[in-house]
Amino acid sequence: GRLPPLSGRVYGRRWLVLLLFSLLSFAQGLVWNTWGPIQNSARLAFGFSGWDIALLVFWGPIGFAPCFFFMWLMDKKGLRVTVLLTSSLMVLGAGLRCVPVSDIEIRKKLIHGGQLLNGLAGPTVMNAAPFLSTTWFSPDERATATAIASLLNSLGCAAAFLVGPLVVPPPNGTAHLLAHGSTQHIKDRIEAMLYAEFGMVSLIFSAALAYFPSRPPFPPSVAAASQRLSYRRSFCRLLSNFRFLMIALAYAIPLGVFSGWSGVLDLILTPIHVSQVDAGWIGFWSIVGGCVVGIAMARFADFIRGMLKFILLLLLSGATLASTWFTLTCLTTVTHLPLTTATLYTSCILLGIFLNSSVPIFFELFVETVYPVPEGISCGVVTFLSNVFMGVLLFFLTFYHTEFSWFNWCLPGSCLLSLLLILCFRESYDRLYLDVVVSV
Repeated sequence: GRLPPLSGRVYGRRWLVLLLFSLLSFAQGLVWNTWGPIQNSARLAFGFSGWDIALLVFWGPIGFAPCFFFMWLMDKKGLRVTVLLTSSLMVLGAGLRCVPVSDIEIRKKLIHGGQLLNGLAGPTVMNAAPFLSTTWFSPDERATATAIASLLNSLGCAAAFLVGPLVVPPPNGTAHLLAHGSTQHIKDRIEAMLYAEFGMVSLIFSAALAYFPSRPPFPPSVAAASQRLSYRRSFCRLLSNFRFLMIALAYAIPLGVFSGWSGVLDLILTPIHVSQVDAGWIGFWSIVGGCVVGIAMARFADFIRGMLKFILLLLLSGATLASTWFTLTCLTTVTHLPLTTATLYTSCILLGIFLNSSVPIFFELFVETVYPVPEGISCGVVTFLSNVFMGVLLFFLTFYHTEFSWFNWCLPGSCLLSLLLILCFRESYDRLYLDVVVSV
């Protein structure tokens, strides 16, 4: 019989592949953000200090140290091998946190080790979305698939803000039980949550092991079928491309600062008398709003192509205004702005919406700008850079965790710098040009 054409064929199973990867990304974000939303309860149950809480979040960016290995693995071995290795690290990490050791110091070390192993999964779940969308989806679905695959990691972080405070009672909520083992009750609830997360990660790993192909039988577009640059030449191309370096910084600085800030949101809001539950809801809705708007923006970008820079300018302008509002609101003794639950909810949710929804738009712009550099390599470099900024910020937080005004001011400063970089950026759409013109 006749062979199918080289490009232009899509398969219904692409949605199953996207679902499995998105669930893995969701679980990694959920496990990473386990401790921030319940930091007050964790202090009481496991004797964690403020330094411990910051370090548990810090293992996320530390896990990006082997990022370039995962980029090489994805480029050489494909999605299946990379996803299976990543999910196995997550299973091992989630299992370490559940080891029932009576010695509290050993238990704390096991929890830290589990968080580090989960952090090692970060490079794949945060970098592979554009590679997956190009490999499996047609040009008019790529931005949407990238948005779903990349934003589900943030949605997992949001779920931790919701699940943690709902499952684990705060210390102030159990004050009347202090003489009757409330500490043990809180510890038991944390244990139950850790076991549930381990079960979820194990189930996703089993599903990926049973079915997760590296690529479809035939590519869905000309770009997917075209030859890409080698690993070494890709890095040379990226480091010599000034336009790429501009948008890499525009992405890495505000998203790195925001990721570190949201990871310890409860720690930041506690001094202004915001409860653990309220902090959890603020974090939850800010990320959920960003995921919904991000997918909507990506779908808009699929319909009206060539508008990525304009969309980013709108989103970063909104992020700058929202972060400035939040920072000034927290300085009640200076600005005298009303500090209410409503203002905190509104400013944080708007900030999360604007920044989180920019992630898939940035990813698509990276790929278009540096094509034919492989998607996993270009996005891997920028997410590594983002985690470097988050790591530096959290490193300082481990030493300066008694006062947070400096941390809050980093938010509007980073958003404003990113906005200026995008304004100066000259966009191009090399991959889109290949798909449209060559296909025609």
